[in-house]
Amino acid sequence: MILAAGHGKRLRPITDEMPKALVEVRGRSLVERHLDAVRSAGVDTVVINLGRLGEMIAERVGSGSRYGLSVVYSDEGDDILETGGGILRALPMLGDEPFLVVNADIYTDMPMPTQHLGDDVMAHLVLVPKPPYKANGDFDLVDKKVRNSANPELTFGGVAVYRSEFFAACSPGRFPLAPMLWAAADEGRLSGTVYTGLWEDVGTVERLEGLNRG
Repeated sequence: MILAAGHGKRLRPITDEMPKALVEVRGRSLVERHLDAVRSAGVDTVVINLGRLGEMIAERVGSGSRYGLSVVYSDEGDDILETGGGILRALPMLGDEPFLVVNADIYTDMPMPTQHLGDDVMAHLVLVPKPPYKANGDFDLVDKKVRNSANPELTFGGVAVYRSEFFAACSPGRFPLAPMLWAAADEGRLSGTVYTGLWEDVGTVERLEGLNRG
């Protein structure tokens, strides 16, 4: 699943006229870069959730055939459901097996994870070193398990593999994913890896311009 429903408010005025998933870095849109990456990881079906201006994504990507994929859409309209609610709504399209989720607004060359989830693990997160513009990290990694700490040095990289059971107690509607991840980290139910290569949260116009200058 590619999470592409966000409004991209920090990327205005660019996102006044296009969804952030179609913002281009070095001549190619973020969503198309992710489609190439997941296909390389052996994925054949992708769900993209849509929000404001989402029809532009559907028009660009279409059925996904030109990317060697089958793409289906979970349209949330203007009432976007946040990360957790968006994934929950798409679960019927994602099936019962563990599935990969990628935030549309990251730029990276990381290989998409294909980790087998252990019996005691609900999700596998790819973490990255805390970027300098963030005051605090999100997690630490201890013995390959994602953990909470007082001064975390790692940031969730927006790429993860989840079990559908992780969302079993959730109710439909708008809710964030972060509290669920913090709780699972406390319980030792998240595995993780650290990626130290190219990764950027394309969250502001300044970061986008910096990437395109580079």
